[in-house]
Amino acid sequence: MLPTIPYRYRVLALLCSLTTLTYLDRICISIVGVRIKSEFSLNNEQFGWVLASFSLAYALFEIPSGILGDRIGPKALFIRIVLFWSLFTALTGLATGLVSLIIIRFLFGIGESGTYPNCMMVVSRWFPVQEIGRSLTWVGIGSQIGSAIAPLIIIPIAVAYGWRTTFYVNAFIGVVWVIICYRWFQNFPAKIKNISPQEVAYIESNRRFNTSHHAIPWKIILRNRNLWALMLMYFCVQWANYFFVAWMPVYLVEGKHFSENTMKEIVFTLFVAGIAGFLIGGYVGDLLVKRKGLRFGRRFVGILGLGGCAILLFLAAVLPQANHVAFCLVAANAFFSFGVMVSYAVCTDIGGNNAGTVTGAMNFFGQMGAFFMAIMFGKIIQATNNFDYPLFVVAFVMLMGALLWLAIDPLKKVSLQTNDTVTV
Repeated sequence: MLPTIPYRYRVLALLCSLTTLTYLDRICISIVGVRIKSEFSLNNEQFGWVLASFSLAYALFEIPSGILGDRIGPKALFIRIVLFWSLFTALTGLATGLVSLIIIRFLFGIGESGTYPNCMMVVSRWFPVQEIGRSLTWVGIGSQIGSAIAPLIIIPIAVAYGWRTTFYVNAFIGVVWVIICYRWFQNFPAKIKNISPQEVAYIESNRRFNTSHHAIPWKIILRNRNLWALMLMYFCVQWANYFFVAWMPVYLVEGKHFSENTMKEIVFTLFVAGIAGFLIGGYVGDLLVKRKGLRFGRRFVGILGLGGCAILLFLAAVLPQANHVAFCLVAANAFFSFGVMVSYAVCTDIGGNNAGTVTGAMNFFGQMGAFFMAIMFGKIIQATNNFDYPLFVVAFVMLMGALLWLAIDPLKKVSLQTNDTVTV
């Protein structure tokens, strides 16, 4: 049965497993956050700095990792990324207090940087243009799968063996993934032994990647208004994403007084809804691109997803009943997931061969947004003793992100010319 599956879909499964593992590792510290805060006597502002240290490192090293991937290929980067982050995931279990946690999580962020730019590069090399939307959907779904299964794996292990053991288990899973990637994956379809010549020809004749590669000078990127709009939009996007992944488990337990077991169920349901949002968003986006054109299709999905998320986060902050809050958060992540991966589609639209560099630039701004959000959330809680006030800020920032989609045009390529060229 397996040989009948096109090889590129098996590569897509590998990418999906990578993003699943990325978020399984990333959300682990949030799931056991209440336990860590209790053991080390951390207040919310201090815990915010622990969360922020990851995002700062991720942001600072995202662009270099994207550039390096453009130059040497994603396989070597994937192996470096997962080995490095697995090491510091394990070391998180050996932390002794606030300072060691901040240092280790900063180094963990360095290790994980570059994952998504290099995933975009694989998609541009391995998939025909008409399959990019669906491929990116499954890359994004991995993040929701990892986040959904995380509480089901992490909380039982933490209850039985302590919170430190959860990090050792995640590190071991990462090493297994590296072995599979090293033995099986290649940067280009033509380098795979067992792929059919027909599939190689189909991919190479229809993909967006081409062999004549020209690096984009950074002065061009920094002068490109279209790319600035994309980067600022993604700065806003990561405020919601990092709330869901980093602060929400603590918000549910300490802010809304859910039990750890109920929190586990809410987190699982929320990210399952995210999977549905990714699937619907990918389908609707591809359909709208075919019927209404690239510009309308990309903008509609982005505005609806981010705008819907903003409204539902605002409702979660104002509604008094805990079950209504949980419902709004689940629905907010569904809308967020509906609209988020179209950002990466635009990176391939406007970046071409330099999709890794463009995605790295976008992700740099996104992770800087996550950095500021993590600090802001903890500081506001510490100052006001209210978990809802920072959620109002997140909702407002997401609304700004939705409006920025009006300035993003996927038809304007990031070119080697100082003036944008438009491909219609």
